[in-house]
Amino acid sequence: MTSRAREQAKLITAQLLSGAGIASGYAVGGLLAEEISGQTSMAGFAQMSVILGAGLIAYPLAVLAGRSGRRTALTLGFGIGTLGAVVVLIGVALQFLPLFMLGMMMCGSSTASGLQARYAAVDLADPAAAGRAMSLVVWATTVGSVLGPSFTAPGAHLGQSLGMNGLAGPYLISMVAFALATLSASTLTKSVTAGTAHPGHEDDDANGTASSAKGSASTATEVNATTADAARAPMKLGEALRFAMGRPVPLFAMITIIAGQMMMTNVMVMTPVHMDHQAFSLGAIGIVVSIHIAGMYALSPVFGWMADKWGPDLVIAGGAGIFTLTIVLGVIDAVAPESSMILLSIALSLLGVGWSMFLIGGSALLTASVPAHAKVPLQGASDSAMNLGGAVMAAMAGSVLGAGGFLWINLMATFVLVIAVGFSIRAVPHMRWPGRGTAAAAEPTEQETVTERSRAGE
Repeated sequence: MTSRAREQAKLITAQLLSGAGIASGYAVGGLLAEEISGQTSMAGFAQMSVILGAGLIAYPLAVLAGRSGRRTALTLGFGIGTLGAVVVLIGVALQFLPLFMLGMMMCGSSTASGLQARYAAVDLADPAAAGRAMSLVVWATTVGSVLGPSFTAPGAHLGQSLGMNGLAGPYLISMVAFALATLSASTLTKSVTAGTAHPGHEDDDANGTASSAKGSASTATEVNATTADAARAPMKLGEALRFAMGRPVPLFAMITIIAGQMMMTNVMVMTPVHMDHQAFSLGAIGIVVSIHIAGMYALSPVFGWMADKWGPDLVIAGGAGIFTLTIVLGVIDAVAPESSMILLSIALSLLGVGWSMFLIGGSALLTASVPAHAKVPLQGASDSAMNLGGAVMAAMAGSVLGAGGFLWINLMATFVLVIAVGFSIRAVPHMRWPGRGTAAAAEPTEQETVTERSRAGE
């Protein structure tokens, strides 16, 4: 096994463990908030706290990755999640809601680190296989998400045997899982530098550079220019955002990532409530949620391969079509005399698939369409925005469902999708994918790089 493969295996292991830790506590977080506060309305805020925490920590972790490398950022991120699980346990023991919510927000750091791990995989990969490398890390969440809920009951028994609140027991499992993810991340090599794809490894194949150039028509001069550009310090947030705002392709990539998360969160959070109102059993609701999670992650390697083979723009276009079909099925179910288990299962499965295509396609497009010194701040900003956008949609969804039912929930998703499509119209003419191969052709030209440097006073 090459050193690159070993580093990717460490990332996948950390992501698997983190996913299991998040899923282990997910089912009981709302129940604990309701129990501590005595108010059912607080149940939704527990999960929103995790999303909010992920949004708040994502950019600082990206900045740290740019300064000190992926190993430091991921280790700290998963470490904060570990500490968050401890704070949750203390908050439950003291029956103190603010402390419990703080712990939930800190657990969101593991979510943010898991998202950043996909970019770390790109930093390790050949540019020609960046989409596949990213998608394998995303796919690892499938295993963790499937395993996590199975730990909920054993965790509850463990908590009770230790004299704790049984509902808090699963967070013991989360704490251990996050700690092991921290350990796995801490073993990454320091050469995994944020924003610089294909780092040098002495035992990698000698033809790696030639392979990465295949299909992108890169010249030796362009490779040297990219190397010099990668050595520059990362842009500040404001400068990076201005850079993206002035270029249709990276702006569209960021909008895609954010919109996919907002649509998925909006519909997913309220589907179980909608099903409950339609008198579905908890077992039926659980099946639909499981199908949705499978849709989110199971096919991610396929979408990564598609992004490398045909370009991430086509993956995003496919995701837009899937989201459209999902919304249509949701509207049909909303206006029908009674909900259909089959219809909702298909709709939620497709919702997960659409999210996966937007996340992988958008992330690959963002990485490919900006120079190295802009990658890390824009990756962090997009991850922060996607989680904060998801938190806003989760907070609004309950009121929207109460006002207009499941139909309005799907109309909200339609509104977000229309915005994303609007940005694509401006971006498509600027996308160039020679041979539908790697995304290198979408990166700024040397003249654009020179212009940016002159603007910065260099």
